[in-house]
Amino acid sequence: MNCTIKLSLKNEIGKIDKRLFGSFIEHLGRAVYGGIYEPDHPTADKNGFRGDVLELVKELKVPVIRYPGGNFVSGYNWEDGTGDKALRPRKMDLAWQAVETNQVGIDEFQEWAKLTGGEIMMAVNLGTRGADEARELVEYCNGTTDTHYADMRRKNGFEEPFGIKLWCLGNEMDGAWQICAQTPYEYARKACEAAKVMKWTDDSIELVACGSSNSNSPTFGVWEETVLRECYDHIDYLSLHNYYGNRDNDSAAYLGSSLDMDSFIKRVTAICDKVKAEKNSDKQINLSFDEWNVWFHSNESDKEIPKWTVAPPQLEDIYNLEDALVVGTLLTTLIKNCDRVKIGCLAQLVNVIAPIMTEKGGKVWKQTIFYPYSHALKFARGTALQIKTEAESYTAGGKEIPYIEAAAVYNEEEKELVVFAVNRSQKDDCPLDTDFGVSTDLIRHLTVTGDDLKAENSAKAERVTETEIQLSDKVILPKQSWNVLIYKIN
Repeated sequence: MNCTIKLSLKNEIGKIDKRLFGSFIEHLGRAVYGGIYEPDHPTADKNGFRGDVLELVKELKVPVIRYPGGNFVSGYNWEDGTGDKALRPRKMDLAWQAVETNQVGIDEFQEWAKLTGGEIMMAVNLGTRGADEARELVEYCNGTTDTHYADMRRKNGFEEPFGIKLWCLGNEMDGAWQICAQTPYEYARKACEAAKVMKWTDDSIELVACGSSNSNSPTFGVWEETVLRECYDHIDYLSLHNYYGNRDNDSAAYLGSSLDMDSFIKRVTAICDKVKAEKNSDKQINLSFDEWNVWFHSNESDKEIPKWTVAPPQLEDIYNLEDALVVGTLLTTLIKNCDRVKIGCLAQLVNVIAPIMTEKGGKVWKQTIFYPYSHALKFARGTALQIKTEAESYTAGGKEIPYIEAAAVYNEEEKELVVFAVNRSQKDDCPLDTDFGVSTDLIRHLTVTGDDLKAENSAKAERVTETEIQLSDKVILPKQSWNVLIYKIN
């Protein structure tokens, strides 16, 4: 098996928005309590945030973090997480059948986000609540006027506005599992009116409207068109969500998950452009893929968790090598669609289907998916290039899947060309030839690979990690591997 990658620095897809590789913290499981926040932990700071977790998030340099949900937000009263902690109510979280203590809310989360260096993507409750509560939250977070909610923030100890510029208009409102799920038209009207008053409160913010909760939603297509027709002039992005798994233990098919993601993106893009043409508008609606990841390992164990406990260990998937390869292909797919996908959120960041895991009172450790995610954050900076990958394919799950999945990014400032490539073959290493149209020198080759696709990491040992390959005259993409190839342009 051989592969050739061809590209030209002149054939651009588009600039990569720094927010393409964001993440997500929901009030779910141990994402907040026991994840980012554990006041009794040896590394905790004065505000109760775990220092060891914070250091890993800072290492990643996550640019944007969606908060506080997710399904949780559709039943959430934001005021519960503000002001004196001793007076905050304990409440039933109907979305996840747990108890929410409200010891962390927007007051604390925005402080933590500042420490990470990232910005917040704030979601508003368009389930049990609506436009009024949404615009009040915008005022609380961003208001500079001498008015009630801005003054409420000041009384709570925050003189300066939080300055949150990116907002989600609810979450997965098409889903029957959602609190106060809605029809396409019901949501479209609610989102439109919320968007209007939110931007009237702060005209500097950007808004993301809910698209379908996944590509198999029964209202997919109709939902997007209805929302866009009602909200077009008031929103900036339309969201996409999708999760992938290997429930049938068919690794060959599972490793082709990115084909579904790519198709989903292109179908939603086409709908956006159709409505743009209908409206004869000059405005382009871009996409926010603000929930994506591998999620299936914890499905059965989650059924055994008792209801109405605080921070139960929900959705704690333990990832293996093949999951890391799938995440790698999903990252390359986002890169290759960066002309329209401007925001992306790996869901989630800590403990809940996450690259970072913690032990209560103990260690923090890196899951297998940490590595491709960290590589994208570090090296996918600049302009994505159109790429032609010539490689053999195989058939699985009714699809023809190329053995090699690749994307390329040109960093003009560093004069570097970065190629990300996954070798899906479970048997064969793949020699790589390149035709870049310019003189280059390969200066680094990082890989994540191993002989066992089911190898996992734990707090005790990392069986899957990044390796630096010694450079030679021939580039080899190892079997079942994620690769980062960094070329210096002469």
